[in-house]
Amino acid sequence: MSKKYRMNITLPDFISEELNQVSEELQTKKSHIIAKALELYFDELDLQIAEKRLKEAKENKDELIPAEKVWQELGIE
Repeated sequence: MSKKYRMNITLPDFISEELNQVSEELQTKKSHIIAKALELYFDELDLQIAEKRLKEAKENKDELIPAEKVWQELGIE
């Protein structure tokens, strides 16, 4: 089981109201809904970061290292 941290957050009224409604409808904790929403959002951000890095690599702003070289340096062959 992963460690949990208590946090205080401030939300706009309309988000807080929708969170309350969804929590009641699904009979689940608001913290669970927020955690799941953040997981999905982080997946979206990961995609955006990957696309940005790929674009930079294509524009030669990033050095590309062949996987074989990385594996060799890590001792994985």
